[in-house]
Amino acid sequence: MKYKKTTLKNGLRIITAPMKDTNTATVVVMVGVGSRYETEKEAGLSHFIEHMFFKGTKKRPNTLAISEELDSIGGEFNAFTSKDHTGYYAKTDAKHLETALDVVSDMYLNSKIEAEEIEREKGTIIQELNMYEDNPMRTVGDLFENMLYPKSFLGRDIIGYKKTINAFKRKDFLQYMGRFYVANDTVVCVSGKFDEKRIMSLVKKYFLTMPTGKKPQFKNVTEDQKKPEVKIKFKKTDQSHLILGNRAYHENHKDRFVASLLSIILGGNMSSRLFIEVRERRGLAYYIKTGGDSYEDCGYLATQAGVEHKNLEEAVRVILQEYKKIATEKVSEKELQRAKNYIKGKSVMGLESSDEVAMFFIDQEIKRNKVMTIKEIFAKIDKVTTSDILRVAKDIFLEKSLNLAIIGPHKNEKKIKNLLKLA
Repeated sequence: MKYKKTTLKNGLRIITAPMKDTNTATVVVMVGVGSRYETEKEAGLSHFIEHMFFKGTKKRPNTLAISEELDSIGGEFNAFTSKDHTGYYAKTDAKHLETALDVVSDMYLNSKIEAEEIEREKGTIIQELNMYEDNPMRTVGDLFENMLYPKSFLGRDIIGYKKTINAFKRKDFLQYMGRFYVANDTVVCVSGKFDEKRIMSLVKKYFLTMPTGKKPQFKNVTEDQKKPEVKIKFKKTDQSHLILGNRAYHENHKDRFVASLLSIILGGNMSSRLFIEVRERRGLAYYIKTGGDSYEDCGYLATQAGVEHKNLEEAVRVILQEYKKIATEKVSEKELQRAKNYIKGKSVMGLESSDEVAMFFIDQEIKRNKVMTIKEIFAKIDKVTTSDILRVAKDIFLEKSLNLAIIGPHKNEKKIKNLLKLA
């Protein structure tokens, strides 16, 4: 799987990743700014802008014009906002790629951001926020990051607050986009079956005049946790939803591949330790999974589960037992190899589709110090030893950096905090 990177004179980066054995093509445009770059008054603005880009341009005056054009070619299209980047994409039959590129670039560069549409969309986003509030399985992740990063905008929900959403005016959008939607912090990626010379010509035509600006900066997270922490959001739910984990590594850390394998062994699939122990042997949960997230300056590794209210304490104890075990005893060579094979298999299957290939390269270009091919990543994974897993587990699973977020009908924070012991 090969790719080519081209940088225009205004700093915009273009990645092309041709694929022979596919009849689809995907275009993704991504900007390296998300909710952590917003001030408190701007909370939710990155996400709101994402919505507004579907509301019309001069060429395509409204939402219907945009969606009809892409629907008429059977295209898949959407957008997403994270804490550190925002992306817009369309995937189509390869013969319709030029249409998809024209639509996505038009949305990104020429959206009208009309005041009337802003007022209308406020109701939609408030309902989106309410929908998330009704889904504790999703919002427990927000609660966990709010606990980890309480003094940083990184800990704030991406969608923002009702008060900020309702207060936004057109000038807020234009000022924010003027600061952050700049060529030198934008990446365009095209993958799949296409004429590279023709597509490069079109991308240059659309984006060459995009203005350059100052690349955004944010205040780094300061991590100085000295004792375990618990955060409970009291809610009358049918299940108690929890995330229990520790601070870990930033996105370019040398041990990030070790941490990925560690999370697979713990709770990354149906043969993982926690899946077997918590679900299969004890029947405590239907879903349980271990994973992590990482940012430029920090990261974490954690386990999430939904359990019956009365089983909350037992579930926490079992998860902690597995954390302690993997930090004190070497995993077997066989178990480590299974985890390596799992990551490789999932990666290879995913990268058969043009949209996954596009996301694979553009995500690295935005977030990593170096774009790696799948072959290079597999080589890094192959080098991980059982000693590395033990070393990293000992480094991550420290009692003082344990954090537990819970959504459910619980109030006794002190009692639950007393469970957080690894000694």
